[in-house]
Amino acid sequence: MEFLFADWLGTPAWFWLSFLALVVALTAFDLGILNKENKEMGIGESLKLSALYIGIAMAFGAWVWAAKGGEAGLQYYTGFFIEKALSIDNIFVISLIFATFAIPPRYQYRALLWGILAVIILRGMMIAGGAALVTEYGWVLYIFAAFLVFTGVKMLFASEKPMDVAGNPVVKWLSRRMPITNELHGEKFFVRVPDSKTGKIVLAATPLFLALVVINLADLVFAVDSVPAIFAITTDTFIVYTSNIMAILGLRALYFALSAMVHRFHYLKYALALVLVFIGSKIFVADFVLGDDKFPPLVSLGVTVALIAAGVIWSLVKTRGEEAALRQ
Repeated sequence: MEFLFADWLGTPAWFWLSFLALVVALTAFDLGILNKENKEMGIGESLKLSALYIGIAMAFGAWVWAAKGGEAGLQYYTGFFIEKALSIDNIFVISLIFATFAIPPRYQYRALLWGILAVIILRGMMIAGGAALVTEYGWVLYIFAAFLVFTGVKMLFASEKPMDVAGNPVVKWLSRRMPITNELHGEKFFVRVPDSKTGKIVLAATPLFLALVVINLADLVFAVDSVPAIFAITTDTFIVYTSNIMAILGLRALYFALSAMVHRFHYLKYALALVLVFIGSKIFVADFVLGDDKFPPLVSLGVTVALIAAGVIWSLVKTRGEEAALRQ
């Protein structure tokens, strides 16, 4: 019993175990019930599942608030909303990856599921590394903050450039070093097929596996922005990890609702850019302007939610005419 109350990265072990149990339960629900058969998920089902995941994430935040205090609760919600908004950009990239490898919707859910399981592990490793750096070298936070400001400004003025999935160096490297089938084989990532040169039966990857690899590489790129962003909000490793993972867990459900209309969120990237600039700037404001006073967590949450909401609403309003034109 003493183990359950032992401190681990600033939080009792039973907190961590409870969260991991929740993640395992949601993943088992996904694998055992939602993913029993390959089928295309409709927008209605996608929205219902997204609402379920968001509801669970919000309830978990309420538990964090009750158990760790109001400041921790506000920090969790701020991190969650930032990660959720950043995931919309991620959805656009995932949609492009599936289109490049010609993955039909009925197989996309499987790739998303296993991709997100890998993300949970990779994000955990990145957050653990970031926590160790921040604990050992406090000044690393200023590097994170400066990077966020730089990234935000770059996003504001960056030109639109489509991602070259087919030209990805990792895809080219894999294609040279392992057999890859030209066609899909259902939901399989690997199949045994005759070698085109020797005729021997060899293990070959399918396009679904290549899509899975590129999706995980894309998430690593997004994590370069999202992990420093949450560390700029709080250095509590438990809040950093749980807010990240709770936002990611609902990504696969949200994908099918938004992939068909992700083009309507064009102006959200400018709101996200401003969020990154704000989150990075508040580190310098808190330390060099406010002195011993902390930047109010409620202000951070309010500004974050306001910017994201404004970006979503403005995008929907500005692209409404474009949507109507496409229907005609």
